[in-house]
Amino acid sequence: MATTYPLPKFHFKVTFGETEFNCTEVSGLDFEREIIEYRAGADSHYHKSKQPGLSKYSNITIKRGSFADKSKEFYDQWAKTVFLQEDGEKYRGDLTISLLNENHEPVITWKAINAYITKIQSTDLKADGNEIAIETAEFVHEKLTIQ
Repeated sequence: MATTYPLPKFHFKVTFGETEFNCTEVSGLDFEREIIEYRAGADSHYHKSKQPGLSKYSNITIKRGSFADKSKEFYDQWAKTVFLQEDGEKYRGDLTISLLNENHEPVITWKAINAYITKIQSTDLKADGNEIAIETAEFVHEKLTIQ
């Protein structure tokens, strides 16, 4: 009999195409099915039937700490995509988020198909703060699969 145990949510890996990102937080791994309500004109029942409609996916938000040697990479790869639209199709790809076990093996993997960045946010600056600088990127995608 296999032993089951809860998975910690702090051990994960994020990749976009061939690039792996060290991230502090990932959110937006949810989806829902829209509902179509329908009642035929000649239906003798006074209620609507409910049918499954189109799938709807949330944007995925990724946060990571700013590093002195890595910030240029962030702006070169991500900022140019959003603001300057340089090589637009080149920056579409699959965003993969894997929840890992203690052996660093994927247990659950979410794959956002044909994703691209729609928003980036630099850290806020605060003279009296002592927090780590956090950069944020928001991805849109066409479909989310779970493996």
